[in-house]
Amino acid sequence: MDLDNIEQVRRADPEGALEVISTSAEQLKFQPELHNFSNHHKITNVVLSGMGGSCLAGLIVKNWLDLDYNFATPFEITRDYQVPAYVNEHSLVICVSVSGNTEETISSLNDAIAKSAQVVIVTSGGKLLDIAKQNHLPYVQLDKISQPRYGVPMHLRVITSILAKYQLVDNQPFKELASSYNVVNKFANSLTANISTDHNPAKQLALDCVGKTVLTYSSSQFYPLAYKWKTSFNENAKNTVWCNEFPEFNHNEFIGWTSHPIEKPFCVINLRSNLDNPRINQRFDLTERLLSGNRPAAHNVILTGDSYIQQVLCGAIMGDITSIYLGLINGVDPTPVGLVEKFKKELG
Repeated sequence: MDLDNIEQVRRADPEGALEVISTSAEQLKFQPELHNFSNHHKITNVVLSGMGGSCLAGLIVKNWLDLDYNFATPFEITRDYQVPAYVNEHSLVICVSVSGNTEETISSLNDAIAKSAQVVIVTSGGKLLDIAKQNHLPYVQLDKISQPRYGVPMHLRVITSILAKYQLVDNQPFKELASSYNVVNKFANSLTANISTDHNPAKQLALDCVGKTVLTYSSSQFYPLAYKWKTSFNENAKNTVWCNEFPEFNHNEFIGWTSHPIEKPFCVINLRSNLDNPRINQRFDLTERLLSGNRPAAHNVILTGDSYIQQVLCGAIMGDITSIYLGLINGVDPTPVGLVEKFKKELG
């Protein structure tokens, strides 16, 4: 696969995954409408229930609001068949399933209702949309998109708008997303297929990942982004990937690298930010020095943007586009996840 051959790339990407990601800044203009909203009880905690790509934005929002907006309301992300035992009538439970048919999320919704929680459904259709309309539950309907993992900017707009509607934050996070459009759009355009490999860091990194297991590391505050990279490489490139966070890495996994020689089939990627605690960046540097000779040299991806959310959005685009290029090199269609669909069908 020649990543600089536009026609080859187009044929290998029939559902246009690269185009979806390269234009994903447009999602920052999405105007969510909360249907069936009415007066509500005082909210004392927030739970977001979702699986796979449907929960990624929740992971990001939790860290972002804590870091930049001093969000004091307890906020938990759940990826299971039920919500936490503490959920009650003062809990806001946001159930997110892009397809609307995710069985774990439907089960969590039923559990939240049984616990008298205040629920909001976020979906593009399916059973969840039917449940919302039939039971007059608050809901936001998403625009259609080829895969849930490609809709993170839109999901961020929705979640921040819901939190503002329930008076848990003001409108500033929602507005900040829109104001990030120019930075995010410019960054995405710098990685498109018409930018040659010599000037395209996403293509260069994809080529370095060929035939290897990818390991992605970040600080704890950027861990949702490292996890996003993991899922993007899993689904777009059909590649095994692991991720971890600093400083936790230095207390366990760090030692795991020391018992084998450097010839390991891994590509190590550090997601690094000027917004991180300086001690975190010292840990990245010292880890690289002490593990020299025991693991391949790490690629340092320096996150772009002036704010946390800009760096996350640009970092997510970098991870998506790099993993799509790797998928094309691997000879797979980046968009579909056939084995997941087969698994769901056989699970019944």
